[in-house]
Amino acid sequence: MAGHRIYTTSVASVYPLYVAKAERKGRTRAEVDEIVRWLTGYSEDGLARVLADGVDFEAFFAGAPALNPARSLVTGTICGVRVEAIEEPLMREIRILDKLIDELARGRPMAKILRG
Repeated sequence: MAGHRIYTTSVASVYPLYVAKAERKGRTRAEVDEIVRWLTGYSEDGLARVLADGVDFEAFFAGAPALNPARSLVTGTICGVRVEAIEEPLMREIRILDKLIDELARGRPMAKILRG
């Protein structure tokens, strides 16, 4: 698959950036983990294993136990691109995750981030 470089980037290499972004704004690693687990269906152990194994984004989303159907409610822009307008499915999943972390860092309540 001729894809974007992010597809073959390990989730473990980006995860600390998500945590750092959240923590800079007074949020926690636990909240980042909750968002990732909500989106993908990974358990705590499953997420830890994926991070430890250096799984790339393509395999991370392909192996996600249960992508949350409510993720389709995630809209807005991330990196100047409307999430709902992204045609390529894997890139859309990655950008949805980026958007959720961005909402966390902006102080949005967890219930709203998780579309509750």
